Amino acid sequence: MTDRLKIALAQMNQRVGDLAGNAAAMLEMRRRAAGADLLLCPELQLVGYPPEDLVLKPEFVRRVHEATDALVAATAEPGPALLIGTILQEGGLTYNAMLLADGGQVVGRTFKRELPNYGTFDEKRVFAPGPLPDPILWRGVKLGVPICEDMWLEPVCAHLAQRGAELFLVPHGSPYELDKIDIRERLARARTTSTGLPLVFLNRVGGQDELVFDGSSFVMHPDGSTVVQMPDWDEDLLVTDWVRGPGGWRCETQVRHDLDAYPADIYRAMMVGLSDYVNRNGFPGVILGLSGGIDSALSAAVAVDALGPDRVWGVMLPSKYTSEDSLEDARENARLLGCRHDVVSIAPGVDALDRMLPDMSGLAAENVQARLRMVALMALSNSGGQMLLTTGNKSEMSVGYATLYGDMAGGYSVLKDAYKTTVFALSKWRNENKPEAALGPDGPVMPTRVITKPPSAELRANQKDEDSLPPYALLDRILEALVEKEQSVKEAAAATGADVALVAEIERKLLRAEYKRRQAPPGVKIGSRNFGRDRRYPISNFFHTAATEAPE
Repeated sequence: MTDRLKIALAQMNQRVGDLAGNAAAMLEMRRRAAGADLLLCPELQLVGYPPEDLVLKPEFVRRVHEATDALVAATAEPGPALLIGTILQEGGLTYNAMLLADGGQVVGRTFKRELPNYGTFDEKRVFAPGPLPDPILWRGVKLGVPICEDMWLEPVCAHLAQRGAELFLVPHGSPYELDKIDIRERLARARTTSTGLPLVFLNRVGGQDELVFDGSSFVMHPDGSTVVQMPDWDEDLLVTDWVRGPGGWRCETQVRHDLDAYPADIYRAMMVGLSDYVNRNGFPGVILGLSGGIDSALSAAVAVDALGPDRVWGVMLPSKYTSEDSLEDARENARLLGCRHDVVSIAPGVDALDRMLPDMSGLAAENVQARLRMVALMALSNSGGQMLLTTGNKSEMSVGYATLYGDMAGGYSVLKDAYKTTVFALSKWRNENKPEAALGPDGPVMPTRVITKPPSAELRANQKDEDSLPPYALLDRILEALVEKEQSVKEAAAATGADVALVAEIERKLLRAEYKRRQAPPGVKIGSRNFGRDRRYPISNFFHTAATEAPE
């Protein structure tokens, strides 16, 4: 039995399916943690998270077993014991598991019991729930190892405490979301104060398709006080010192990193998500339509900060409706960012289509312009290999204010889950601040006029977004009520002070645009109900709350 422990916390990035690469990274962390007794890695670190339907592929599971065995064997070399997040298949069932490897052998294991099946999570599809776990006895210490969701609900931690656990080591794969840090701390505090046991919350960092992991790992004492706060967004290895006294185990290490506040946290999430998506999918950079508007300006700024100015190509694609202000703003936007800027007029293409389809007018004629821009951008993308970055925001996508096979086209969208009011907040913030790790300029990244001028698609003369939409400050509040809070028309109208008829019209637009959103590219999740993994509505849908609410 020991009364002192050195527990190393490895806040790591990952690559889903890269078994060899993930294993090598874990062993490198183990080498760096020389002198520690135990190294804790995040949930499913060997396979990457979320592995989704890879888990249903027998060959994948077989190779995971092989990689797990090799990783366990590697602990025969001098160094700390290793808590490995992996997949185990037994008796025809597949489990999300943590193995404790020491001296080349498995000396303890636990299976995840609480499988999240909401929002972005779909674990019941691929994993079986484990039994209520017992503590892992190791070197005379009873370690409670609840896995991620096992901490978010009470039964597993309560059971571990009843079975004699002395501290909780909780590996996580907890994606970033607005206000998520407060939720994590509140739930961890509920577990520590109810059981009287200290808790280690270890999370990963990096982007995986739509999800971004912010790290922000911490250590909490039984009184609910946070004694260690690891950084957000960056990989980190921290060796913590633990002592067992009359009151149980306590962490003597005290480290405090400041975490990003709003809106810096959203901006960093966009940077991390885009950087990992572009680099892991082998793109040399990105190309985007730089229109002189705020959405493309912010998208370009995030891209330059994430990838560097030499990997971002902005293309202005004017038509006869494009204003001189927009031409000038796009040019100045690119100059401030230091990225490539080209101008390719779509006027010849519009003229050609006018001759092909002489009776085309109204919305159809407007959409032709958006689709011609897509054709030009995709041609340039194909020629240079850069990924086309889409620039639409959540407000537009909610109400279908976007052109299918036009401005919606692309490989990724950093603004997909950002309402227009969030776009304004981020743009103002970035013009006055440079985020950590940003590769872009220190000063402003877009002309002030881009932020202050009325938004317009410039697809017809004197067009403004508010010609067909309410002001974004009101629209976004309505959308948050309908989308994030799933309120009815009547409830949303009461909550926002908007006219019931207006809210009903917004709901109608929201539901009608579902078919468009199904064909939109992936993008960074930042809120609780992003379009994609979180919100799964039928396309053919005849339920409208405005029409089905009972009369008073």
